[in-house]
Amino acid sequence: MRLPSIPAVSHVPGVAELTGLVEQVLAAGPRLAALLAQADRLVREIDRLVGEADGLVQRIETTRAEAQRVVRLTDNTRLRADKLVAAFEPHLGPLERLQPTLERLADTTDPAEVDALVALIDTLPVLAGQVEGDVLPVMRSLSSVAPDVHDLLDLTRELNAMLGKVPGLGRMKRKVDEQQSDE
Repeated sequence: MRLPSIPAVSHVPGVAELTGLVEQVLAAGPRLAALLAQADRLVREIDRLVGEADGLVQRIETTRAEAQRVVRLTDNTRLRADKLVAAFEPHLGPLERLQPTLERLADTTDPAEVDALVALIDTLPVLAGQVEGDVLPVMRSLSSVAPDVHDLLDLTRELNAMLGKVPGLGRMKRKVDEQQSDE
């Protein structure tokens, strides 16, 4: 008995179209894999960008909070400045007259001079105490010392004249006078 013959696959209706379709799907596989890889990279990039955006939003919030704090400080400073201006307003005339003097002082004052002035101010209490305790009593007693000083000066002149008359001391006296005048 003879078996019936099996038609070739290419003769079966629709198989050729199905084969072409399968070939197209198989050919699209690598492209589909590449697209999936790109989609995966895009998803990771989007995740990274979202993370950066979150950080950026956080920094913006911090900056906004800091800006609000600066605005509050500025408002407080403005209020304080307004109070100062109001307090000094009656005195603006003298301050305006002093302005050229203050500008000149600022232009001509060296930092070393300011440091020296600060050091002097720091020593003023001690200096005032010494002047009051030591110098002023001496100054008060000078009026009573003046006649004694005049007497000593007269006596010194007389001694000088007597020494000039002693033989040999005249030359010595001139030599001492010359040395003192050279110095």
